[in-house]
Amino acid sequence: MICLSDFMAYSLKYNEKAKQEIKKHCKKNKEMEKVIRRKLRQIIENPFYFKPLRKPMQNLRRVHILKSFVLVYSIQEKDKTVTVELFKHHDEVYKF
Repeated sequence: MICLSDFMAYSLKYNEKAKQEIKKHCKKNKEMEKVIRRKLRQIIENPFYFKPLRKPMQNLRRVHILKSFVLVYSIQEKDKTVTVELFKHHDEVYKF
């Protein structure tokens, strides 16, 4: 039997710091805004498509934005929610 909930996209939430970073960079670069919108659409349609990270970030996934930036997100399967956790330059994302 086909269940409609299997085809529903995930909802999207933002960590406040990630939201501020995205706004700041989109203000400077309109091309980045288009790319981020496209990637977010892909994420909410299929959040498991992009690469999972390794320890100590094993519960997160990432997608590259314009070669230099990385958007890191988590998936809450129970709530059908994706949360954007980080948006930073590649050199800064993996620093602990």
